Amino acid sequence: MVKKVKSTGFETLKKNQPNTFRSIFHRKKTKNGDDSPYSIPQLSSFANSVVARCSKILQTSIEEMQHIFDSEQPEANKEPETYSRSLLEFCSYQTLYSMNRRTDYLSDKDFRRLTYDMMLAWECPGIETEPLPQVDDKKTVGREAFARIAPACIALADLITVHNLFDSLTSSSSHRLHFLVFDKYIRSLEKVIKATKHGLHPSTGSLHLSEGEIVLEVEGTLPTQPVLQHIGISAWPGRLTLTNHAFYFESLGVGIYDKAVRYDLGAGMKQQIKPELTGPLGARLFDKAVMYKSTSVIEPVYLEFPEFKGSSRRDYWLDICLEVLRAHKFIRKNNLNETQKSEVLARAIFGIFRIHAVKDACHVFASQYRTLLTFNLTESLPGRDLILETLLSRLMLINRDSVQHDASGNPPAKQQRQLSPIFLLSLSQLGFTLQKEIGYECDAVLVGDVWVCETNPLDVIVRQSMSDSGRAEAAQATVDKVKVEGIDTNLAVMKELLFPFLVLARNIQILASWEDTFTSTFFLLLFCYAIIWNWIRFFLPCILVSLAVLMTCRRKFGQSKPLEPYRITAPPNRNAVEQLLTLQEVITQVEALIQDGNIFLLKIRALLFAVLPQETDMVAIVLVFAAFVFAFMPFKYIIMLALVEAYTREMPCRKETSYKWIRRGREWWIRIPAAPVHLVKHDDKKKKS
Repeated sequence: MVKKVKSTGFETLKKNQPNTFRSIFHRKKTKNGDDSPYSIPQLSSFANSVVARCSKILQTSIEEMQHIFDSEQPEANKEPETYSRSLLEFCSYQTLYSMNRRTDYLSDKDFRRLTYDMMLAWECPGIETEPLPQVDDKKTVGREAFARIAPACIALADLITVHNLFDSLTSSSSHRLHFLVFDKYIRSLEKVIKATKHGLHPSTGSLHLSEGEIVLEVEGTLPTQPVLQHIGISAWPGRLTLTNHAFYFESLGVGIYDKAVRYDLGAGMKQQIKPELTGPLGARLFDKAVMYKSTSVIEPVYLEFPEFKGSSRRDYWLDICLEVLRAHKFIRKNNLNETQKSEVLARAIFGIFRIHAVKDACHVFASQYRTLLTFNLTESLPGRDLILETLLSRLMLINRDSVQHDASGNPPAKQQRQLSPIFLLSLSQLGFTLQKEIGYECDAVLVGDVWVCETNPLDVIVRQSMSDSGRAEAAQATVDKVKVEGIDTNLAVMKELLFPFLVLARNIQILASWEDTFTSTFFLLLFCYAIIWNWIRFFLPCILVSLAVLMTCRRKFGQSKPLEPYRITAPPNRNAVEQLLTLQEVITQVEALIQDGNIFLLKIRALLFAVLPQETDMVAIVLVFAAFVFAFMPFKYIIMLALVEAYTREMPCRKETSYKWIRRGREWWIRIPAAPVHLVKHDDKKKKS
């Protein structure tokens, strides 16, 4: 069932388009030999040629297109410095939106050439713009041009991952995009979509797929690239299939595959997918497996992807499985309706198509896989909640009962209109069915996430998150640079960094030793005076304000001076055996501290449960006395008494008495027994199959 909607004026201009793109891509000469009888004076010659080709595709004259742009676009887009680029974007977007209605546009070389030329024209739209940058004597496309044009075609790029896609395509060309690479990427994308549309393998028809379930990837059909499923200590080869709802594993029997086991990624069963080590008989030897765990399986399932070098197969499957899983988690968390759910899954499906195409065309590194997938990238970026909230706000504007289409390419929020599920419709027009009924016009213009001379809020959030991520990576690089090896070396670094505090503690200890009676007395009286007059409360605020002033002065007057490296004298070099002995000594000291802590707690337990009644009575009396002190004495006087008692222990007049009471206290503590402890061995009843 298809619901009809009202078309806009711009859409009616396109109704008499030819049935094929090839006929409208080739220019027709006029009688005087010119390619176009009219050119826009504000545009460069190259931009004019692109607009002329767009006008032929849209079956609209250049004058009419400019008139529609002038009448429909905001005044802000018509400023002299932005008019040429805004007009070019307007014509390019409408052309790409119109092309999206075809099922075979990716296979048309003229489409690929025109899309690339749109990017070239975007970089030099006006007559006063600088010439295009060149690499190897050929015109190339930059990041911003790619990010402004490519997302207008839903299959080519996603607004969230478009910058990472550009980096993957230009990793070997000085971050400038060549046409040959762009053409190869689209041809690879077209092959991936065609293979998926017609079934990756005929044998996948044996799977009992649910309605709207699409096979996205199959692995394990080649003898040289098997997939092993490990459960307990058993392992069995088979075929692995991923769809937009689940993944299936079919064990290989005697020449045939057994019945597939389905692992549903859309169910809320506390599912977990992560990389894991595996090997024969349960040995953890090879880092080439994916672990799946949920409440629906008794034991974790390990899927191993053996290969001689690296773990690229495993990483690829890990990322695409996580993309589907995280898309379903986003759907369940926000309780989306059927159309919104299909839109989210379509976005994830297109991401998997692209990563497959880039992998085949450009052979990117495995670490870049997750950056090309929308939900995987969002998971790793700072501010992921803001990205998902912005994405959700767009999904909430999708109304399957009332949709207005507008070909102007203006921001939807400014016109207060409902949005169409552009990813779902694009997937449907390519021949995939996620839901039986789509309440939108099949030949509707698909208004994408890019708007004429405007910035999508989603793009703003993603750019900010990527900027924060870049700063975090740069900061992490400095952290990795200053890491040192060896316990003694790290202790030396820490000692030097804490030197000011160590000096302060040493000076306070000298004052408390009463070596200089006058200085120690003056410090004690000053501190007591500050406590009595309640000046102590300003002590911490003064420190914080002083630090803030110091940092501000450093920022204002010391920016031009680089931070000098902190000079630290490294300890003598030690061999591996000496370092192991040092480590053993440190571990022994830490173990002793933990033992002392446990003994303290066990003695407290013995006092609480009155193992020694006399000592328990004494402690109870002390606690009651302390309670009265805290209840009726001002807290500042309690602090002052504690300070005076601790500070004057080394005074000549009470030094001997202090040592005597400390010694008696230790003797009393030694007589307190520790509460008994009974260690029970862990009974592991888990049996491996």
